[in-house]
Amino acid sequence: MKVSRIKITNLLGIREYEGNGKNIELSGKNGVGKTSVLDAIKYALTNRSERKYIVRDGETEGEIIIETDTGLTINRKARVGQTDYKSVKQNGMTINSPEAFLKDIITPLQLSPVEFMAMGEKEQNALILSMIDYPWSLETIKEWFGEIPQDVNYDQNILAVLNDIQAENGTYYMTRQDINRDIRSKRAIIEEIGSSLPPDYDGARWEKENLSELYTEIERIRKDNETIEKAKRLKESRDNKIRSFEADKEIKLAALDRDITAQGNNIDTELASLKERIASLEKEKAGLSTTKADRAAVINSEYEKKVAQYDSEVAAYEEYVDKETKPVDALMAKASETEKMKSHINEWKRMLTLEDEVSDLSKKSASLTEKIEKARTLPGEILETAKIPIDGLSVKNGIPLINGLPVSNLSEGEKLDLCIDVTIQNPAGLQIILIDGIEKLSTSMRERLYSKCKEKGIQFISTRTTDSDDLTIVEM
Repeated sequence: MKVSRIKITNLLGIREYEGNGKNIELSGKNGVGKTSVLDAIKYALTNRSERKYIVRDGETEGEIIIETDTGLTINRKARVGQTDYKSVKQNGMTINSPEAFLKDIITPLQLSPVEFMAMGEKEQNALILSMIDYPWSLETIKEWFGEIPQDVNYDQNILAVLNDIQAENGTYYMTRQDINRDIRSKRAIIEEIGSSLPPDYDGARWEKENLSELYTEIERIRKDNETIEKAKRLKESRDNKIRSFEADKEIKLAALDRDITAQGNNIDTELASLKERIASLEKEKAGLSTTKADRAAVINSEYEKKVAQYDSEVAAYEEYVDKETKPVDALMAKASETEKMKSHINEWKRMLTLEDEVSDLSKKSASLTEKIEKARTLPGEILETAKIPIDGLSVKNGIPLINGLPVSNLSEGEKLDLCIDVTIQNPAGLQIILIDGIEKLSTSMRERLYSKCKEKGIQFISTRTTDSDDLTIVEM
């Protein structure tokens, strides 16, 4: 598809311009309108302009009409104080989604090949990537990654977006680094805790172990042992105790005899001296035997009571006398070991918590790795199905390569060839190149460009700055 007619009226700095489908070179000094012609054509094709004022000064409406040899008509009007007008028709029939249609028939390289050559590497790469036609939206991103990754410029081409997602300074990569650092730190703590625990430490077992019950059992055995030992002591010392009680009885009876004898002697003395009291004293003496018997009965009763009481105490321990005491050393050792092992429970639980955290973090890290790898492999998948206007284009780490070489490695001639190759890749596209500032190219480069365009059947409109005060149109 080639341009057959261009008409510009009151647009940019142009009062009126009309051209046909010839290859032309517009020349003259700055300000005569050379670049305005190209900018007007770009405006018609893209609905964009870098100019602040599109309508010519003093006018209320500016218009450009482009017709092609296939029956396509593009009519765009810029209006002051009104909505701009746009009409894109094919053989008189209005085309639906005209801006999308125009985007399909023209590429940025066709509109500014010389500017492309002067761009920096980053700008050149962005322009090349922007030409890859792959339909996507934020929903597409969400389907791929399960979310919309943060800190990514989604105004870029999809390949640049994917490159940002997988980049080392991207959120996924940096977050994964932080997570992996946390994992390493927690694993070091786990290893430190593990080394401080006894070998083959079974925290679950020691956590269930009831130390209180163990000590209760030890105390019960100790009390039983004390009771058994006391029973044995009581049994062994009974005869001695009984002899002690009997000796105490004999001493008291002997004392009683001495006391009664003394009292009798005293009475005899008194009888001798006090005859008149004989009757009374004899009567009293006669009652001494009864008193002795009563007091002896009390003494014997006390004796028998003590014996009975002691025998009762011995009987209470009778069941323990023949028992053997149980050693508690093994239980004490077990209790000591249990207490020692239980002292590690908190650190063991902390280690388990850290292991769970490491497991969760590892899953997150693996998920991020999966997403990063997804962002790295998607460009290859996209290039298999995307509409690519450049032969030999591939993408590696977000960098476009032409036949394996970055654009910055191409020579000036190869970059011009790239612009032309892009134009001819789409047979249904508009076969035209706009070259602003052809004087910036060397003579040989310029002639090579013109020759190749003619050879490939591509129209071109170029501008050359000269000293002429008038706009000159030269057919090439």
